[in-house]
Amino acid sequence: MTILVPLLGDQLSHSLASLQSVLRSGTVILIMEVTAEATYVRHHQKKIAFLFSAMRHFADELCANGWTVDYIRLDDSANTHNFSTEVARAAIRHKASRIVTTEAGEWRVIDAQADWTNLTGLPCTILPDDRFLTSRAEFAGWAERRKRVVMEDFYRGMRQQTGLLMTNGGPDGGSWNFDAENRKTPGKTQVYPPLPTYEPDAITQDVLTLVADRFGDHFGDLLPFAHAVTRAQALECLADFIDYRLSNFGDFQDAMIRGEDHLFHSELSSLINCGLLLPMEVCRAAETAYRAGDVPINAAEGFIRQILGWREYVRGIHWIAGRDYTQRNHLSAVRDLPDFYWTGDTDMNCMQQSIGATKRNAHAHHIQRLMVLGNFAMLIGADPAQVHEWYLVVYDDAYEWVEAPNVIGMSQFADGGLMGSKPYAGGGAYINRMSDYCQPCAYNVKQRTGPGACPFNSLYWDFLARHRDKLKGNQRLWRMYNGWDRFDPGEQVAIRSQAAAFMASLPGGARGWAVADQPADSQAVAG
Repeated sequence: MTILVPLLGDQLSHSLASLQSVLRSGTVILIMEVTAEATYVRHHQKKIAFLFSAMRHFADELCANGWTVDYIRLDDSANTHNFSTEVARAAIRHKASRIVTTEAGEWRVIDAQADWTNLTGLPCTILPDDRFLTSRAEFAGWAERRKRVVMEDFYRGMRQQTGLLMTNGGPDGGSWNFDAENRKTPGKTQVYPPLPTYEPDAITQDVLTLVADRFGDHFGDLLPFAHAVTRAQALECLADFIDYRLSNFGDFQDAMIRGEDHLFHSELSSLINCGLLLPMEVCRAAETAYRAGDVPINAAEGFIRQILGWREYVRGIHWIAGRDYTQRNHLSAVRDLPDFYWTGDTDMNCMQQSIGATKRNAHAHHIQRLMVLGNFAMLIGADPAQVHEWYLVVYDDAYEWVEAPNVIGMSQFADGGLMGSKPYAGGGAYINRMSDYCQPCAYNVKQRTGPGACPFNSLYWDFLARHRDKLKGNQRLWRMYNGWDRFDPGEQVAIRSQAAAFMASLPGGARGWAVADQPADSQAVAG
């Protein structure tokens, strides 16, 4: 009798709990390419290709290490294209006596795993995914003991727990957080080291042909494809980042530069989130570089905070927030996401640059995602469920456990402050300060109203005015509301009219509040 171990596309780790719990003898590893997973949202072509290629390479590694692998390819004629029915078929095919699997990272797949016993009649053991540094139960217990569930508090606890960047019980450099030093804009002569690239081998070429044939109408550019797809390549990418980009990452991690998609970012998130790299090994590599004197503290700390702090924190939020998290809509936003999120066809250069990078790479860095694309969606009142789905589609590191809290919570403030202490709203001045996007733009970033005024400016103030009843008590927004109240009534009306006219012009079948819904007098706006 055989133990069947189904392995998912984001579980490509040799240290996976289910692999560690069984012996090679008498075990069959089941890996499945199924249409249901590629199309429950219409994932970026490059994301599908990356995962299918990584899965096929990982299967070969398992076989080379003595495991028996049953690999179901997308074009297998008997493929039912659903995890559960493929598990049921494999259980019969291999005369399985039981199933052992590692818990998935999304509610819908967890529900499927929970039904495998009923479906197959076999006992199914679902093990916790211990590749994370905090278990679901540990995070839930931490959150229950807190009056506020904020990332900074969690991050400090994780530093103490792991000892990362700690000396004699205190934080290295004398501070827990060096974020204030991570907001510089590079000079015009700054040189950006290229990312490692990998020529597609025969396995990847087969995948690229398959994806072009089956998913060629999905969003994004499939070619050129030069992504790391193996554990060995992932380790090379980590070493390359540590050696050539980490030293400048801290200073310039929030910067945005025209024509530079990568800057000093690691772009390791897709490799970590699918399991080819482990979070602790990545953090230790950055810490080692700091202790060797190769990188400054603000670089090492800023990078480690993203993984040890933010990545672990958003996963914890995902689980404690519950199944309905992606349906939350604290600001009652109902506008359709504009069509140009899919095409990049807009005169706003910052949006064009950020969408273009997303389309080319299935990747954009965190400031592009948060303060350009997410900020704009929130300012216009886009339906957060639509925004959530867009992010899940377009990024190769997006899985619901990490994407939903970042979008529903941080980017759209749709959870009402469970994650973020304030909405991450900003006008054109922020984008101008952190980028060179505004220089060639069709809009004038210094104008709030009138022909050619930057849409972000009127949208920002209109957002604050529109949601004053819900946001006025937020202690982090009082300066913004004081600024709004200093505008004379005529200027307030002009700003809101400018915003309303711009939103009425948006492509994509805008729904929700219309120009007629706006307050008729300035006192209603300001009060």
